[in-house]
Amino acid sequence: MKFLVTGGAGFIGSNMVDFLINHGHNVVIVDNITTGKIENLNPKAKFYNLDLYQQKIDSILIDIDYVIHMAAVPNVQQSIDQPLFTSEHNLVATIKLLNSIRKFPNIKKIVFSSTSAIYGNPTEFPVKESFEPNPLSPYALQKLCSEQYIKMFTELYGLKAVCLRYFNVFGERMTSEGAYKSVISIFMEQYRQSKPLTITNDGNQRRDFINVKDVVIANYLSCLNDTGNFDIFNVGFGENMSVNDIANYFNSEITYIGKRIEPNETLSDCSKLKNKLGWSPSISVGDWLTNKLKNG
Repeated sequence: MKFLVTGGAGFIGSNMVDFLINHGHNVVIVDNITTGKIENLNPKAKFYNLDLYQQKIDSILIDIDYVIHMAAVPNVQQSIDQPLFTSEHNLVATIKLLNSIRKFPNIKKIVFSSTSAIYGNPTEFPVKESFEPNPLSPYALQKLCSEQYIKMFTELYGLKAVCLRYFNVFGERMTSEGAYKSVISIFMEQYRQSKPLTITNDGNQRRDFINVKDVVIANYLSCLNDTGNFDIFNVGFGENMSVNDIANYFNSEITYIGKRIEPNETLSDCSKLKNKLGWSPSISVGDWLTNKLKNG
């Protein structure tokens, strides 16, 4: 089959592209290399250096079977500082992509990379897809509005779609910048530079960490399985760990650097994804860190 991966030079997108190519599929990448990196590109994929907000991609969609939409400006602080710019590239770019997709009946489905930030700071755990959204940043709101536009396009134009709400993604090629940065990537960079690990607040805040390889499989299963016209799934490990616990794996000096506003806890309920698509996470953050720090 032939897949279009938007944002295919990014952390999650490039892992997605590698997986698809390793499974014998043809892949087209659209990325403007703003947050993605040229070195992440798989040479077996067809690459277009295009901006979804500024340029049309209709000619690329002619023979595409599935669209995996991962392109975004994934930076919470930037969305606060530049709400118009980030809305153009996260929300309007998605609407433009949808408007192009609806012209091509050969496209079987679009799978959209959303975020658990849509839930805001919930008081009940684990978090289910049915919980009321409460976005606390323009970035989270842009993702929620994108989900709603996608749902509307499935109703108006007969598209089929899945929205995947990622929790705290980590793994190979993770970035230390933007909304997808993980405390793990920050610790890894500090560890390599023999610097103290920096922790905000008291370090007891807990996060649900999900490996990028498990996220990739969730996307793949969402493409190939019957999910109806529209559905939403959480993608997390279903367990969480404190930032202090993560830091302890490094056996490094720790410095507490003050307070900031952040959720006390993230914890996903992924039973819907497990029951409907047969997915289950396979790589725990503890095992990954142990292996990474042992083998480099």
